[in-house]
Amino acid sequence: MGKIIAIANQKGGVGKTTTSINLAASLGVLEKRVLLIDADPQANASSGLGIDVEAVEIGTYQVLEHSNTPAEATVVSTSPNVWVVPAHIDLVAIEIELVDKENREYMLKQALESVKDDYDYILIDCAPSLGLLTLNALTAADSVVIPIQCEYFALEGLGKLLNTIKSVQKIHNPNLDIEGLLLTMYDSRLRLSNQVVEEVQKHFNDMVFKTIIQRNVKLSEAPSFGESIINFDATSRGATNYLSLAQEIIKKNS
Repeated sequence: MGKIIAIANQKGGVGKTTTSINLAASLGVLEKRVLLIDADPQANASSGLGIDVEAVEIGTYQVLEHSNTPAEATVVSTSPNVWVVPAHIDLVAIEIELVDKENREYMLKQALESVKDDYDYILIDCAPSLGLLTLNALTAADSVVIPIQCEYFALEGLGKLLNTIKSVQKIHNPNLDIEGLLLTMYDSRLRLSNQVVEEVQKHFNDMVFKTIIQRNVKLSEAPSFGESIINFDATSRGATNYLSLAQEIIKKNS
């Protein structure tokens, strides 16, 4: 039975897609079967794993509409053991189209029932908003990873996200768990980075992953080559960090 993990934060630029791509790749390298669902209209998780987004004919949009199954939408990625349900810019329209549908928050959950047993992990890269797309992801997920960048406004907006998660737990998905808060873009030379780490660890204790994702040039370069950090430079700090995160998640769920 696959575990479904949403990677969500309504703030943009916190390392959501970077985490989705590289966590998927790291779990794949550790011999887990992984399906990555790109639920962000920007489709960066798709292109970051070598998929030509312009050529996508069946993707997350069709899966949410229930016009195609996830199996029909799945494509092979550049990473071993990682498959992707890609996104396309037309995903922008899905929020409007789902508005009148009954059970609109459950469309993704219902769609994933058919493939849940085929994978060890299903990761959902969420859009940087708290709209219907993210709501579908949180309703479908067993747990959520929340990336937080080690910067001044890091904790701003976190309260809002935690409230959204609470209301999803109350109304749509009582089993939704917080997998962990993931500190990203950490720079040990900056006092601010260290303060944010201390602050988050003090407030949230055990909810924070031990692994911290450090700032790493290679991490920013990899997506432009359509590769995960593991493929791009397995010896880089970014690769080490994400492998460590994958091991932490596997250990937690074993």
